[in-house]
Amino acid sequence: MTMVHPDEPTPLARAAEEHVALARKVDAIVHLPQPAATRIFVVANQKGGVGKTTTTVNLAAAMAVKGLRVLVIDLDPQGNTSTALDIPHSEGTAGVYEALVEGESIDALVQPCPAHESISVLPASIDLAGAEIELVSLVARETRLDKALQSYLAESEDAGDRYDYVFIDCPPSLGLLTVNAMVAGREVLIPIQCEYYALEGLGQLLRNIDLVKAHLNPQLAVTTILLTMYDGRTNLSSGVANEVRQHFGGEVLDTAIPRSVRISEAPSYHQTVVTYDPASSGALSYIEAAREIAERADPKEPRA
Repeated sequence: MTMVHPDEPTPLARAAEEHVALARKVDAIVHLPQPAATRIFVVANQKGGVGKTTTTVNLAAAMAVKGLRVLVIDLDPQGNTSTALDIPHSEGTAGVYEALVEGESIDALVQPCPAHESISVLPASIDLAGAEIELVSLVARETRLDKALQSYLAESEDAGDRYDYVFIDCPPSLGLLTVNAMVAGREVLIPIQCEYYALEGLGQLLRNIDLVKAHLNPQLAVTTILLTMYDGRTNLSSGVANEVRQHFGGEVLDTAIPRSVRISEAPSYHQTVVTYDPASSGALSYIEAAREIAERADPKEPRA
């Protein structure tokens, strides 16, 4: 039987202390620093259920509440990102399909997020499911999102409404939609869940990133790894976290996103956890992760 020293805090007490410390740290953040130029993140992992969409919408919301301008692009035909940000995306709704396949201007397709006026969303509808096949026969099929996005970002900046961050939420596959995202992006953010087999399949993702970098987008780089569904009470989570940190080193954020009922509940109310329960551990963790990202130097910026 394991004996607990009377002066040693219980796991519950430690968790409460950590929560209070994190809340104070987050409350002290008034504004996140603006990047020198728009940073474009591809949120990718071909495994499903690792927190890609959850990470996309909550990082966007965290940055918005701390004063930054964000564009979110939903590249998953399921449209879960659009759902979480309360953006209409029923069949026939104009969005990323029209930009990719039909060449429409993104300016005519973006919608404002009701909960955050500084977030704009390019939604996905089920129409996007056929885009993989339709793109095959199109000219410059891998670069269509990049051209549309760069044109839109330039127009926005000229109009005095520059975006600080762009987050592209990819489907759980390595097809043409994900390739388009990687050509359009500059930084890759990989969510990794703290579960068994967490690193399985990542080799193929990294090889694809290297191929895109070599042939289509030399500016692409894996800059950010985010641990999700972390439970510090279990040896499994701690072991996976240590393994990921040993494997990826400095790309792994110090902040890990905890396994949280609040994070899971929020999308059913068409909200992010940042608005659904701002004081929850999930919301605080995503805001702290956003701070880490914002305070890390953009790898494309010259170093002092």
